[in-house]
Amino acid sequence: MSPGSPGGGPLEEPETVDAAGAPAPEEELAAGNDADSPGGPSTDVPTGSPEEELVAEDDAVIGRVFVRSLQVLAALAVAALLVVALRYVFRAGPEEAQEIAVAAPRPAAPAVEVPVVPFTDITMEAGIDFVHVNGAEGEALLPETMGSGASFFDFDRDGDQDLLLVNSTEWSAAEGSGPTMALYENDGAGRFADRTAGMGLATSFYGAGVAVGDVDNDGWVDLFISAVGPNRLFRNREGVGFEDVTATAGVAGPETEWSSSSAFFDADGDGDLDLLVGNYVRWSREIDIEVGYQLTGVGRAYGPPLNYGGTTMDLYRNDGAGRFTDVSEQAGMHILNPATETPVAKTLGLAPVDIEGDGDIDVLVANDTVRNFLLVNDGGGVFAEQGGSYGLAYSREGAATGAMGVDAADFRNDGELGFAIGNFANEMTSLYVSQGDPTLWSDEAITAGVGAPSRRVLSFGLFFFDYDLDGRLDLLQVNGHLEDDIEVVEPSQRYRQAPQLFWNAGPDAGSTFVPVQPEAGDGLARELVGRGSTYADIDGDGDLDVLLLQTGDRPLLLRNDQETGHRWLRFRLRGDGEHVNRDAIGAWVEVEHRTAVGPVLQRRRVMPTRSYQSQVEPVVTIGLGGVSSAADLDRVEVIWPDGARQAVEVAGLDRVIEVDYASADGGVAPIE
Repeated sequence: MSPGSPGGGPLEEPETVDAAGAPAPEEELAAGNDADSPGGPSTDVPTGSPEEELVAEDDAVIGRVFVRSLQVLAALAVAALLVVALRYVFRAGPEEAQEIAVAAPRPAAPAVEVPVVPFTDITMEAGIDFVHVNGAEGEALLPETMGSGASFFDFDRDGDQDLLLVNSTEWSAAEGSGPTMALYENDGAGRFADRTAGMGLATSFYGAGVAVGDVDNDGWVDLFISAVGPNRLFRNREGVGFEDVTATAGVAGPETEWSSSSAFFDADGDGDLDLLVGNYVRWSREIDIEVGYQLTGVGRAYGPPLNYGGTTMDLYRNDGAGRFTDVSEQAGMHILNPATETPVAKTLGLAPVDIEGDGDIDVLVANDTVRNFLLVNDGGGVFAEQGGSYGLAYSREGAATGAMGVDAADFRNDGELGFAIGNFANEMTSLYVSQGDPTLWSDEAITAGVGAPSRRVLSFGLFFFDYDLDGRLDLLQVNGHLEDDIEVVEPSQRYRQAPQLFWNAGPDAGSTFVPVQPEAGDGLARELVGRGSTYADIDGDGDLDVLLLQTGDRPLLLRNDQETGHRWLRFRLRGDGEHVNRDAIGAWVEVEHRTAVGPVLQRRRVMPTRSYQSQVEPVVTIGLGGVSSAADLDRVEVIWPDGARQAVEVAGLDRVIEVDYASADGGVAPIE
């Protein structure tokens, strides 16, 4: 949330070095250069000594050296005059001589025309009247700055994406009497009706994030809500309501914990969804008041996480029928500082993805002001932290960052996975890319075009998505500061900050990503106190609409009104609940197609957990750009979480294809 001070261990006394950079011997330093120093050099030569007898010969030697020096200087002068003359000749000579003397300029990057797509604010028009309540009442308590998440998901199984908005509450509200989360039902055309009342979700607590997944493999998507205090799990009762099953499921966590982002995925490969919960810092109101952080020396302000201790992460193993066992410690989630034996994690974002292609879900953990984790799965649900050795723990400068939201994607369509992480103000967005080896990563934010434009803003939620359906994944990040008067101490900063959209220009451009400048009045031009973000096709037109969240304010629902004419396919996958979880979380969709410049292979994953404390729709969208027909598709295949590969027949474009798990050799016909 705020940048940590650079460092890396205790200070060491500087080593004295000589002019060549080598450590100076202690005896030489003690001798010094003073003639009176014991053992120092003397300028007095006794008469009649051998030194006196060598004086005449020394004079002769010095004379010869002097003459030779004059000869060398004369030769250098002649050479200099010759160089000047040659330069003059080449400048005044024909074009061929000029080409020899002047280095050829670097070829300029080809100009690219950035597609500016309207994102229209339809929040009120669509029926979203939700207002986030962060409980700010003047005490400046840290959770008030962090906001809450949201999720697009199909709770009633009618084929369109509904919406859940997590809320926090008022600190002074009596238990159960404050504001609640909100459930909105989509009519299929992007209009929403509030269905919270009577659905079992109208309960008040200090909510933070959300994860969605069918925990009991009954075909209905359930909800996990992380919180400041006990977490909640709500079982979906076949689309007619939700039941709080936290106690029987065993996933509440400690009452003293502050949980943030969470994720459902099959950690141990047994066909059901386990639950990973990221926790932020060791916090309580009493600790916060005692810290007494101030921004200007007058009044309270929101302190950085450096003032609070780290914590651990929680992994709950699904034992079937929606019951879980806490396996955090044995699974490797209790990561400690080896010097102090204290917990390290200050988690805000999670990116579960198979980085090694071995079928096991690994997790990149975005930590705030401490190193990021890479949890490498051994296949049985036991994880080893390898962030440092893989090159993902620190920034390109070798420092921990104020890491918030995170996402993963093969954004260059070259088989190399990338992680984007939103960071604090004056810390550019991180963009780690694998270097032909899943154990070797490098931060390419600057060369990819994201670094410089993102340095001035404070970024929370971010995700990859193809906003113009050209077949290349773009990047959207939502920004906003913590203090409403931050410009008093940092004139370059503002509390409200505009989101940033980066268009993926492809491999032939000067940089991968190019900032998009929205038109005046566009939803992306609006300044926000941005936090979470998510996306879905809410109106069935094939392109992806976005939802941007604020702390203590209304969300923005932005309809994608692109008119590029680009074609598309959308894939809705269903596991069998035995070999593969019902939601097919962890599956990949691969589409290989022909373009004017050659074949392209797009690899997109089923993973709702993205951004910051939020979840995106589980449907996979493949933009096809100028592809004109299904005849241009060379291969469409699903790689299921258990490794089974399943060919998919595509009869036409611009449609949703539903794929049910069959087997390693099975095929499937599209359901129109």
